[in-house]
Formats: sequence, C-alpha cells, structure tokens
Amino acid sequence: MASIKDVAKRANVSTATVSRVLRNTGNVTEETRQRVLEAIEALNYQPNVLGRYLRRMETETVLVVVPDIMNPFFSKVLRGIEAVALKHGYQVLLGDTQNDARLEEQYLNVLPQRQVDGMIFLTARIRKELMEEMARQFPIVLACEYLEGADIPTVSIDNISSARKATEHLIRLGHCRIAHLSGPMNIILSRDRLRGYQQALAQHELEADAALVQEGDFTYESGYNLTLKLLALEKPPTAIFAANDEMAIGAIKAVRHRGGRVPDDVAVVGFDDIQMASIFEPSLTTIAQPMFEIGQKAMELLLALIEGTSARRRQLVLPDRLVIRDSCGGERSGQRG
Repeated sequence: MASIKDVAKRANVSTATVSRVLRNTGNVTEETRQRVLEAIEALNYQPNVLGRYLRRMETETVLVVVPDIMNPFFSKVLRGIEAVALKHGYQVLLGDTQNDARLEEQYLNVLPQRQVDGMIFLTARIRKELMEEMARQFPIVLACEYLEGADIPTVSIDNISSARKATEHLIRLGHCRIAHLSGPMNIILSRDRLRGYQQALAQHELEADAALVQEGDFTYESGYNLTLKLLALEKPPTAIFAANDEMAIGAIKAVRHRGGRVPDDVAVVGFDDIQMASIFEPSLTTIAQPMFEIGQKAMELLLALIEGTSARRRQLVLPDRLVIRDSCGGERSGQRG
C-alpha cells in the first residue's frame, strides 16, 4: 500500500504539501496541487484518516532561533519574519540561544520530533556538518549569519564590502589611525567585518596596527571598556569603526568619560542602524542593514521549502547602505550606497 511519503516522492514535494492538498488548505500553487493529485491517482493512495486525525502532518508553526534576544538588531528581523508568516497562516515561536552553540543543537531536535514545520536560524555557530545533515531532511533557512560553503538557503548582506565601505568613509575624512572593535572571532560576521576593515587599510596603504583591533562581544559594555583601553594607548586612534551599533554607542560614552568629544577628538562609525543610532547624541554614522526585508525574505524561502516549491540551493545577498550622521564630522546628512 502506498504511503504519503511515496506520494511526496513521486510528486517531488514535501509530505506537508501532500497533506495540505488532501485537506485543501494552505498556500499550494495549482501546478503543485495537480502534481500531487496525479501522484495520488497513479499510486492509488488511500489516506489514513484516523492517523491524520491523531497526528497532523504539520503544525503551521515555525521556530526562529536568535543568538541574543536582548540585542535590538533582531527585533526588526523578527517583525519581517512574522509579517510573512501571519499572512500565510503560520505562527512564530522564538528560541534564544544566549550565544551558546549547544543550545542551537538542542533547538534542532524539534524538527525530527515534528514540533514545528521549519526553522529560521539568525545565528550560525552550530557544526556545519550537523546543520547540513538536518537541512537535507527538514526545511531550514539561515538569515543574517551564514555557514561558509554550506548548501543551505541563506539571506544576508555582504559584510566584507560593508565594513570596507565604513572604514573608507573614515579614511576619506582624513583619518589614518583607525581602530576596530570587532565582534567575537568565533562568529563569521565578525571575521568578515574585520576583513573588510583590513582591506580598506591595505588599499589605502595605511598601517594595520594590531593594537587598534580589539575583540568585543557586540554589547554596549564591551564597546565602552575596549575604547577606554584604546584611548590609553601611547598613540590612541582618531577614529573607531565598531562591528555593531551597541559597541559604537559604548565607544562614544567612553570618549566622553575621558573628557573627549565625538567627532572632534574621535570619530565613530557603527554597524546595523538600530533605532537608537538615530536617537543617540551625537547621532551615529552606521551601515544600515535591511533588517525587516531580511526577515521577510527568510520566511519566504522557508515557506518555499515547506511547500516544496523551490530548489534548496538559494543564497540571497541584500543591499546595505552607509548612513552618514553626526558621529564622524565632515558630511553630516545624506546616504551613500
């Protein structure tokens, strides 16, 4: 007797899609619906009504895993995810790993248990081999972070070119001694942003002083403390590029604590363009990520995987922009792409 898996395999869709066709619910294209119906007829498939009643094939729920729920960057990404999810009748659950890769692996276990229909990871600190193995079996999308060389649908920006753009802005303003507050080096985004900073210095033949690169953890506190350390150097920097806005705001507070002025004594550039970046004084020059759109695209990719209407290989790189405000001096308004 044919099973629902046999029907799904013949129609080249997921079992969840077959279930939706049988129940005449959900977002299934007419072409896909016809393929499923033809497979059902060809295999003479007889649904187990009792089994379907006892255990639904889908939950119409997705799980979004974030590295740190306290980081304001993720709020707009989550709103983008939820906007698309609600439109298609899905609920969104949230998992906070607290920057612990072990918790990421624990959250993956909800997929084999069929507790959710798919997952979006806004963090990628899990073992590549494990993530790829699970992605071959279940709908998984990566957003914001990514796994280098992994065959998993991903939505992000080009962090290397973005960091290069931010650093070059400081160079154009005449700064030669530019510091970088990085994120944790076990995160690929941190390494990419450091790489972009280093590329900009090299292209302009500026010295890459190792003392000017300090590893933070994306928090306000690390930005503050590391900037105090930089300002204590015999030759302190005249500009700081921070790998996110929270550390940049911490850097500004540290400069002020030492009696300095931003941007007159030290110019500061951040990354992300969280809401506080435009409210803080001085307002923060930063790289703006399309946070809401990242969330939207990630959920659209996940739905395509759940419905079986899209190939698994797909990496989307969205545009960012440099937003120029008061923390750098020079041009104090406008945007550059």
